[in-house]
Amino acid sequence: MGNNESIAGGQKAVPAKETYVWYKKFMREYPSGLQTLHEFKTLLGLQGLNQKANQHVDQVYNTFDMNKDGFIDFLEFIAAINLVVRGKMEQKLKWYFKLYDADGNGSIDKKELLNIFMAVQALNGQQTLSPEEFTNLVFHKIDKNNDGKAITLLGLTFFTKK
Repeated sequence: MGNNESIAGGQKAVPAKETYVWYKKFMREYPSGLQTLHEFKTLLGLQGLNQKANQHVDQVYNTFDMNKDGFIDFLEFIAAINLVVRGKMEQKLKWYFKLYDADGNGSIDKKELLNIFMAVQALNGQQTLSPEEFTNLVFHKIDKNNDGKAITLLGLTFFTKK
């Protein structure tokens, strides 16, 4: 695969040399070739979190664990790096949407939005508004048709292209 070759969604592939460097680092850190949830949290410095923040980090880990075996292997790891570092805005939005659409029904409802804000607040300690107050404020603005669904992926991608 050449350095300028595209992969799924028009995203640029990680160059082979860079992939090899990442592979060596990954295997040095995780000789089994698998990263556990605990190791993921350690890598990101996310120990000692409260329950909501822990749930959020677990969700992030689980979205990167594409084959759902409970581990992140090198291919999943490099795919995550590629998304974060090289991914286009639309690809990142799709990933975030998948992360926050906890029940997988294709829309983010008020409960899921509240969970997002509670997790973010737990991770960074922001306390200006309670998560409930902030959720109510945001939900009131974006649920224009009062159907109880905040936004769909299609709506999110359309909104961000404006």
